[in-house]
Amino acid sequence: MHRKNKRRWLIPATALVLVLLLSGCFSRPEAAIIIAGSTSVQPYAELLVEGFAVQHPEFEIDVQGGGSSAGITAADTGTADIGMSSRALKDTEQHLWVVKIAKDGLAVIIHPQNPLHNLTLQQVRDVYTGVVTNWSEVGGRDAKIHIIAREEGSGTRSAFEELVMDENHLISPKAIVQNSNGAVRMLVGDDINAIGFISLGLVDDTVKALSLDGIEASRENILGGSYSLFRPFLFVSNGQPDEHIMEFIDYILSPEGQQILSTEGLIPE
Repeated sequence: MHRKNKRRWLIPATALVLVLLLSGCFSRPEAAIIIAGSTSVQPYAELLVEGFAVQHPEFEIDVQGGGSSAGITAADTGTADIGMSSRALKDTEQHLWVVKIAKDGLAVIIHPQNPLHNLTLQQVRDVYTGVVTNWSEVGGRDAKIHIIAREEGSGTRSAFEELVMDENHLISPKAIVQNSNGAVRMLVGDDINAIGFISLGLVDDTVKALSLDGIEASRENILGGSYSLFRPFLFVSNGQPDEHIMEFIDYILSPEGQQILSTEGLIPE
């Protein structure tokens, strides 16, 4: 008898939960924000969320990765409130609302024990197309070059293709593909024969940033206009963001928010 009674109550309780879900009673809080996209922008967005939360503990902000193209699509379809992009918008994406939160340099990196310090842009292009396959061909030691690249849809890859490659010079299919700047940095830092490209702000002592055409990869040279490898960090949305999201964006563009980005190696707007 007791078992039958329990089963009779289980069905209506389950149905009640379903009704509540469908009616929106378990919807996210009014001040909740979903941000998704570029894994290059993601760590900086997370730091900004931490700073913003001190002043606005009532907000719930969820920051997710996925890549620039995925983030732009998520914003366009409403899956995310904000899409993060580390590349410029394409013509087909120009209908989106956009704000530039900072600029970021793009660094070509090698292992710290690799004796090279400089390559020309043409040499980098030749390495990534597979025309040059040995370090000795560009003044280094006699060893095969291991090419590390980001995945298709990555803003970092798109920026590298735009700034270094062109439609007639594509990244070799033999490149080892990684899905984050951190993964590229780790592989290059573990392999003396590797080469990769990452956000300048993420360069640390585990890797070495190459000078390009004799110009050091530095924020000062980007600001001065001599170092040409840099890209925008963008927030995009499908239409003007609501007041809650604009509060967060205003914080990012404020002196406090821009100082956080500057301290982390980005170039403020």
